[in-house]
Amino acid sequence: MSDLVRTEIDGRIAIVRFDTGARANALSQKLMQDLTEAALQFHDAPEISTVILSGRDDQFSMGADLKDPAGTTAAKSSLRERRIHLRRGPRMCEAWENVDALTICAIEGWCVGGGAALATSCDLRVAAENSVFYVPEVERGMNMSWGSIPRFVALVGPARAKRIAGLCEKIDAATAFNWGLADHVVPAGTAMHKAHEVAAAAARLPPTALKMVKQDVNVAAHALAKATAHRDLEAFALLQRSDDFREGIKAFFEGRDPEFTGD
Repeated sequence: MSDLVRTEIDGRIAIVRFDTGARANALSQKLMQDLTEAALQFHDAPEISTVILSGRDDQFSMGADLKDPAGTTAAKSSLRERRIHLRRGPRMCEAWENVDALTICAIEGWCVGGGAALATSCDLRVAAENSVFYVPEVERGMNMSWGSIPRFVALVGPARAKRIAGLCEKIDAATAFNWGLADHVVPAGTAMHKAHEVAAAAARLPPTALKMVKQDVNVAAHALAKATAHRDLEAFALLQRSDDFREGIKAFFEGRDPEFTGD
């Protein structure tokens, strides 16, 4: 438990909520560390069958916090130091993917960038009708990292993964459901209720058998994940020094269209 992340236990169901107090609910370095620690407590928890992950009631997350002082300092550090700082996002997602229990992500509002990477690290996603999945990294002059590309491909297939992470298309809840990015779509304000309903049904099943099936499915779906995502951190570290990266971030903060050159 921290100021940003709260965990509660309801029988065989665990609920993890994160809220920065700001509407963007952005993923700062501190929040990512807290979410990683929250996931790790369920890596060896035989009494827990399901874990629900939820952001704010009005917004899941607008992605990585580009104004986070810790992140800004890390971006200006040496390559050897940046490589360490850049592991925080991938470690968070991997920690959630490796939770022993079935994980269910409840999504209201925007699910952007790193938020989408985190959501797809979970086993199931319940999306409110007002939710939007958006991966704008390429529009900011960077690649999508955190090991998320293989997860996107496993969920929606190669072409749609390219539309999500390459063309930066905004995916509404209905489209997300049709593509397989969301497993349930419910009225706004009820994502958490539906997630708890699914979790309760899962909690009535034999917990060890359920966990074994989850592990088998993940091994089959992500057998080549490390082979295809091993370089995304290094690519991000390289792009941080590019003109397009600087232009993408500057244009974002200035509220204008970027002018990319490929440099």
